[in-house]
Amino acid sequence: MPSLDILGDDLKVALPSGELVRFAHLDYAASAPCVRAAADAVQDLLPRYGSVHRGTGVRSRGSTLAYELARDVVAEFVGARPGDAVIFTRNTTDALNLLARALPPGTTTIQFEGEHHANLLPWPNPLRLPLPASSGDAVTALRQACEGLDGPAVLTVTGASNVTGEVWPVRELAEVARAHGVRVIVDAAQLAPHAPVRLDDLGADYLAFSGHKLYAPFGAGVLAGRSDWLDAAEPYLAGGGASAVVGDRPGDLTWATGPARHEGGTPNLPGAVALAAVCEALDAADRAALHAHEQELLAGLRDGLAGLPGATEVSVFGPDHPRVGIVSLALADHDPAAVARRLDAEHGIGVRAGQFCAHPLVRRLTRDGRAGSCGDGPPGLLRISFGLGSTAEDTDRLLDGLRAVLGT
Repeated sequence: MPSLDILGDDLKVALPSGELVRFAHLDYAASAPCVRAAADAVQDLLPRYGSVHRGTGVRSRGSTLAYELARDVVAEFVGARPGDAVIFTRNTTDALNLLARALPPGTTTIQFEGEHHANLLPWPNPLRLPLPASSGDAVTALRQACEGLDGPAVLTVTGASNVTGEVWPVRELAEVARAHGVRVIVDAAQLAPHAPVRLDDLGADYLAFSGHKLYAPFGAGVLAGRSDWLDAAEPYLAGGGASAVVGDRPGDLTWATGPARHEGGTPNLPGAVALAAVCEALDAADRAALHAHEQELLAGLRDGLAGLPGATEVSVFGPDHPRVGIVSLALADHDPAAVARRLDAEHGIGVRAGQFCAHPLVRRLTRDGRAGSCGDGPPGLLRISFGLGSTAEDTDRLLDGLRAVLGT
C-alpha cells in the first residue's frame, strides 16, 4: 500500500535553551508536508521522464502514459462522471481562474463573503451574499438569490473554511442551486485533505483542489467537472498542446478539445504523478479512522483552549458545527504574528498568523461578535491546523506554549 508517512516528520529544531525538539508543524492548512507515496512516485519517474504528448521515444511514450494514468487516478478520486474533464493546473487558484474564464458570457456568480480569495476574486458578475449565521440561513439566502436570477448562473462555495475549519452545507446548497438551474462549483482545497470529495456526493458540477495542501509538492492542482463549457471556451493558455492545427495566417487554427485545450505548454508531469500517488494512497487508506483521529485531536485542542483566557475561537456557524482540523483564535491583548513568532522560536511550533487570504471573512469575524470578547483585538487571527502527522503531543506542546506566551 502506498505510504502516507510524512517526510521530515522527525525534523529537529533547537530551542533557546539549546534543547533539540521535534518540530511541531501545525500549519497544514497553508501547506501540508510531502508524504512518502508522492516522493516515491516522483523518484521512480525521474530516471526515465521526458516530454508528454510530444515524442515517440521511450521516455516520451512512458511519460505520456504516466501523465494520463495520473489523470485517471485523480478522476477516480473525485468520482468523475462520463463526459467530465480532469484538467491539471498549478493550484486551486489557477483552477478557479481557468473556470472563471470559461463561463458563458453574462453568467452570474453567486458567492458568500466567507470565501478564500481564490474563490472570491476571479469571478465575473459576482453576486456576493452576506455571511450567514447558520447552515439554514445559508440555504435560505441562496434560495432567495436564485429566485431573482435571469440568465446562466453558478454558485461557487468552499467545502471547508480555511479560517474556521467549518464544513459548509455544500450538498444542501447544491440541491437549491440545481432546482433553479444553477451549476455548483466547490473549492475543495481544505476539504480534500480531510474527507472524501466526490462530485456527485457533493452535488457539484465542478471541483478544484491543490496538491500542496494534499501532501504533494507545490505546483500541481486539479479542476474536474462538466466539459461542455470548458470545450466551448477559448483556451486558458494559448500555445503548444492547446492547439490541434495551426495554419499559415493569423487566426487560422483549430484548438484541441478535452483537457489538452486548457493545458497549454509542457505540463508538470512530476506534479501530476505525485498528486495522483497521494490520491491513490488516500483512497486505499481508512478515511474513517483518519477522521476519527483528527476529531480526537481537535476536541483535545478545543478543550484546552476553552480554559485559556484572552484567546477566543472564531466561528461562522457556532461551536457545535462540524469542522475539519482547523481552529483560529482571536487574541485580546496580543499581536497574533508576534505570538506565532514566539511559538516558533521558543517552543519549536509552527502555526499561522494573519488573515489567511480571506480578508472579508476575518474582518467580519473580528468585528461582529463572532470572536466573542476578543472582537476588538488586533487585526488578524492565530490559526492552528492539523494533518496526517499531527499528534496529541503536538497539541499539548501548543497549549503549554500558548500559556507561556500569553502569560496565563
